Amino acid sequence: MDKKAILESIKKLREISKQRKFKQTIDISMNLTQLDLKKNPDQKIDLFIQLPHSKGKKPKVCALVGKELETKAKVFDKVILSEEFAAVTSDKRALKKLAREYDYFVAQANLMADIGAKFGKVFAPIGKMPNPKAGCIVPPTADLEPLAKKLENTIRLVTKDKLCIKAIAGSEEMSDEDIADNILTAYSAVVHGLPNEKGNFKSMFIKFTMSQPVEVTEKGPVLHHEVKEEVKKE
Repeated sequence: MDKKAILESIKKLREISKQRKFKQTIDISMNLTQLDLKKNPDQKIDLFIQLPHSKGKKPKVCALVGKELETKAKVFDKVILSEEFAAVTSDKRALKKLAREYDYFVAQANLMADIGAKFGKVFAPIGKMPNPKAGCIVPPTADLEPLAKKLENTIRLVTKDKLCIKAIAGSEEMSDEDIADNILTAYSAVVHGLPNEKGNFKSMFIKFTMSQPVEVTEKGPVLHHEVKEEVKKE
């Protein structure tokens, strides 16, 4: 996959998309093949990558820290101190709402045992536990401003039960060049993380939040309904 093919697909996407009253994101969907995630869980992809440009949507971040990081953690959207953990986690319904509300949770390293015990049952099944791959487990002396900046451009590329990876790669207000750079970065990270690299990569689609998907191919962009028609003819 080269940048030219991606740029052509972005151009096509803009041509077919209607103007909306809100800022739409650019969503990418990468389909994989010849993998058996149940028999070979080591084939799963779970990557946190930093895009070269903004992803167009600032993530919401919650810090789970002690008094040592209380002031520094104010660079994030919410701070929950260790002394508040018991009260916050006593209401399971409220805890589920908290997990859904924030994109990332940052944890103070020496509190991870307590965080795992109190937040783990709700956070772990939906992938919201503080993750060291994203740099979200920090020492009590950490400078948190660089992490806050990093998370603004960070996306997670993960296979769950299906051979498909979905992520946000930018917004419609960005230039085509910047969007293409972000998409190419995500594509390259996924391909290099696969056992047989391009041999396990099947297809990639891009779309705006409320648009029709466009398949990115070396031969040129293909509208999703055109893909369905081709399949019917075979």
